[in-house]
Formats: sequence, structure tokens, C-alpha cells
Amino acid sequence: MSKICKIFIVEDDLVYSELLGYYLALNSDNEVYKFTDAKSCLAAIPKIRPHIITVDYNLPDQTGQELLKKIKEIDSTINVIIISGQDDVKTALTLLKEGAYDYFVKEEDTKEKLWNCINKINETRRLKKEIDSLQNEVKSKYQIDAILKGNSEQMTNVHRLIEKASKTNISVSITGETGTGKELVAKAIHFNSPQSNKPFVAINVAAIPSELIESELFGFEKGAFTGAQNKKIGKLEEANEGTLFLDEISEMDLNVQAKLLRAIQEREITRIGGNQVIKLNFRLIVATHKNLLNEVKSGRFREDLYYRIFGFPIELPPLRLRGQDIILLANNFLVHFYKENKMNVIELTKSAKEKLLKYQWPGNVRELKAVIELSAVLADKNIIDETTISFGPIDSEADIMHYEMSLEEYQREIIQSYLKKYNNNIVLVAQKLKMGKSTIYNMLQKKEL
Repeated sequence: MSKICKIFIVEDDLVYSELLGYYLALNSDNEVYKFTDAKSCLAAIPKIRPHIITVDYNLPDQTGQELLKKIKEIDSTINVIIISGQDDVKTALTLLKEGAYDYFVKEEDTKEKLWNCINKINETRRLKKEIDSLQNEVKSKYQIDAILKGNSEQMTNVHRLIEKASKTNISVSITGETGTGKELVAKAIHFNSPQSNKPFVAINVAAIPSELIESELFGFEKGAFTGAQNKKIGKLEEANEGTLFLDEISEMDLNVQAKLLRAIQEREITRIGGNQVIKLNFRLIVATHKNLLNEVKSGRFREDLYYRIFGFPIELPPLRLRGQDIILLANNFLVHFYKENKMNVIELTKSAKEKLLKYQWPGNVRELKAVIELSAVLADKNIIDETTISFGPIDSEADIMHYEMSLEEYQREIIQSYLKKYNNNIVLVAQKLKMGKSTIYNMLQKKEL
């Protein structure tokens, strides 16, 4: 979008036309063209493509109302400002309803009003240009091949499924181990879909205590409960007309599952403590590292909700099964890391690549990124060999067993390590360590972690 604003002045009073033209041309970004009748104005629109047209209501060949209609038929995006010699409220309202941007009466301060009006239009154009630029940047950032790199057969299939899912509004269920990139897949689907310019709202169900998840999803009214000092808009409402991504949905409380099911079925919610029914229209994408069907059989997940959200399934392969994708991803992480930190080019030796390919990658792509970035910092002579690559505490001189600590201190260190490894997913950490999640919540509340 050009910075220059092209303005047509359609005015049969030559003196008044010159006055407006001179005044508007004081802004060097305004390119002004003057016409004395509607016919010449209409003929010039396809050639010059103006952004704004000021129209005298009483022209020699037709009225301003007639010209407004014809301008909008040619290009509905042109901002038309009517300037009239008479202060007629009824006519002004009619013109505004038919698409005029504004209506001014010819008075001493008309040129100042017109100046302010055009500046407002130009500011709107500038903001629209910025929004369009940001949207294009986001779309580029979330191109499927750009964010989900991989040439393996498994990833080629994932790319194909994402493309198919992006073309419809069907619910999507993404499964895969922790760290395989489930949220990236959700973003790729959203930002390559027709709703790409609408909200993408993500919420990690496992990271929110069960007693708070309902208010996060549905919102609440002021005074709904102790501490509700202001109204809160829930995630479902935030995602209206866009995409709602529920990560680790298997961790949702059964009672909340029932309310979510109704919201999905009816496409409406009521905030906690409120009576107003709010109509919603959003695309649902869910993700979990668990087998939801097994969760249904065990009674931990509602069967009716399962079939409602199952939709279009996409399963992400673990990194250990992706072969040479490991090296492709490692090199990609290296390139980004040395660019961000203005470091010299760092390369992986053959022995380093062999070590990466032999490892099982329990933390998947997320773990690979962490290992590569640490190796880049530790590397000497701009190369990473097998001795530079470390796969966590057991393979590192920083093993916590090298230090003398109490049992409580060891417990804190282990929990802290697992929280970091599993992206602060408290429910998952509790399962891995076979301990109560309330213990971890209490330790966090007491600032012991």
C-alpha cells in the first residue's frame, strides 16, 4: 500500500475547488486531482484509483447522491466525503447510510474539518497496512514446511494431513509424545486456514488447577465468587470466530468436560455467575500425549465428548523414529542459534551426527533443541563433536549425585528437573514421579521450587 493518498475533488465552483486543493496539498503525502463534473471523475477512477473523493452535493450533471452510488459500484473501498451548501440532516443521514464516509456543510471551518477527516482516513490506512503486514508475516512464519521441518515419510504424511485440515473447519485431535510439536501443528492449521486473521487462543489444561479451569474457559461475572472483583472473558469467548486450542485435554476434570461438551454442541456459553447466553462460533483443536480411547474405557474421559472432539486425527511421530530428520532439525536449530547470538557458523562432525542418531530422544524435538543450543555454547573451534553433546544430568558432570544433599533437597532437585523437562506440566510430572500433584502445587505455593 502506497504512502501517497490520492484525493479527487469534485466541485464545480472553481474558486472553492482551488481553495480545497491548495489546503489539502499542504500535506506532501496528498496527491490532489480536481474535477468540475461527475462524468470526468468517474472516467478517471479506473486509471488513477483514488483513496478519497470529496463530492459537491449539487453538481451540474448529477447529484452527489447519484455520484456516490456510482463510485461505490466501481470501488467500494473508496472513501467518499460529501460537501453540501445546505445543512440538511435528513439528506446527511441518507448519504451516510448509503456509504458516505462523512458529510460536511460549506462553512468557514470546512477545510479544517476536511483536513482532520482525511488525516483520520490516512491513519486508518496506515494501521491497516501494518495489520496486513503482520498477518503476512505470521502466515509466512507458520508455513507448514517452515515450522515442521522433516523429510521423513512420517512427517511428509503429517504435512499432508495439516494441509487437508486447514481447508475445512472440522475439529482436529492431535496426539503424540510430549515435545513432538503439537501446538506448532495447531498453529500451522489455524494460520493456513480461512480463519488465519481471527484469534488463535491456546490453553494448557494440565497447567491449570482443576478448580480454576472452568473460570478460565467460560469466564465469570463481577461478584460471581469471592475474589471476582471484575468481569473476566473466558478462553472460549476469546476464540470466537477463530480457533480454540486445548492442549492436554485428557487432564480435564469430568465435571468441566460435561460443560465443555454442551458449549461445543450448542455453540453457546454462560459466564459463571451470569445469565446472559453468549453465542459462539469457533474451531476446536485438541491435543494430548495420552490415548484418549483408553481414557474413555477407564472412565477418566467422557465418551460423548471423545466422539465430539475426535474429528480429524493427526498423530505426530516421536523423534527417534524420524531418522535423518534429527540431523535436519539439529542443523536448523544451529543456524537459528548462531544468528540470534551473532556467533560464527557451527557445524556438526560425523561422530556428533552418529551420536544424535543413536539417542532415543525421550523429550523429542524440544529436547533436541535444548541439547543443540547447549552444545553450541560448549563448542570449540566452531565444530560440535561427540564429546560436546550432552544428554542431560546422567551424561553430564552436573549430575546431582555428585553433591551431598539431604533427601528433601534431592526431592526438590528431581521435581525441579522434571518440571523443566516437561514444560511445567504438573500433572505429567506427578504421573512420572508417581506422586500426588497436590504435593507439587504446595511446594510451588511455598516457593520451595
